[in-house]
Amino acid sequence: MQIEKTTKAPLTKRQHLVKEIKQNKHNYILLAPYFILFFAFTVIPVLMSMGISFTYFNLLESPKFVGFDNYMNLFLDDDVFIIALKNTFILAIVTGPVSYLAAFIFAWLINELGPKLRAFMTVIFYVPSISGSAFLIWLIIFSGDVHGYANAIFMNLGIIDTPIQWLTDQKYMMIVLIIVQLWLSLGVSFLAFIAGLQNVDRTLYEAGAIDGVKNRWQELWYITLPSMKPQLLFGAVMQITTSLAIAEVSMQLLGFPSTGYEGHTIVTHLMDYGTLRFDLGYASAIATVLFFIMILANMLVRSVLKKVGE
Repeated sequence: MQIEKTTKAPLTKRQHLVKEIKQNKHNYILLAPYFILFFAFTVIPVLMSMGISFTYFNLLESPKFVGFDNYMNLFLDDDVFIIALKNTFILAIVTGPVSYLAAFIFAWLINELGPKLRAFMTVIFYVPSISGSAFLIWLIIFSGDVHGYANAIFMNLGIIDTPIQWLTDQKYMMIVLIIVQLWLSLGVSFLAFIAGLQNVDRTLYEAGAIDGVKNRWQELWYITLPSMKPQLLFGAVMQITTSLAIAEVSMQLLGFPSTGYEGHTIVTHLMDYGTLRFDLGYASAIATVLFFIMILANMLVRSVLKKVGE
């Protein structure tokens, strides 16, 4: 008597998904609150904003579909937006990479200290990003009279004869904005790098020494950086988001609007139309452009970070 062998038909993608959900249902239940909040307060508003960007909507009347008019006006007729776009790219190109590297270098150096001193220095470097009085300090430093610290120092050294109007003179406004933004930009990325450095497996350094790693630079490139890729990616995303969304620093220091729109950014332009003029269709078009700029920047950073350690 011959026994026939039976083989199960391969599962379809849908069946495989259902099976995986059943096997990991407890994990999905734990993720559900975050997913619901993220979907309700992030995904849906982004999709709504994209939809509203094709309309004229002033909060008083029903949205009126205008097609691509908002985008056409944004790039062809809105000279202030072009200035804001230029300023945003300058700030992102300068402050983004510099603050990212600075955050990692400071984290790397502080990680070499003892536990108590490391904790103290971490607080010192992180506090500026959450300090509510940060802008007041810089307003005093760059005050346009003889009592401003920057003017007082330069005048005492004989570099200048009369006070410089740091916050209203277009020659200096962008420089001041970059300096203050760099000072404020360590923040979350710095903490992520500290955590990543603390979690690197120390046995990898011993294995690396056996395999021919000879100095600290080789340890950094072949062991440390590949071991903390998640933190590096998280820090890059945070720095890109921060550098492309600069607004409060400019408004607090340079005014809103700033002289000659020298401190105007995409986000301040968005706030102008969204919160002052209540042209939500146009403001949504600005937000959509910024959203895709951030997406492209993040994709570029991901492709660069993939090469770390190769």
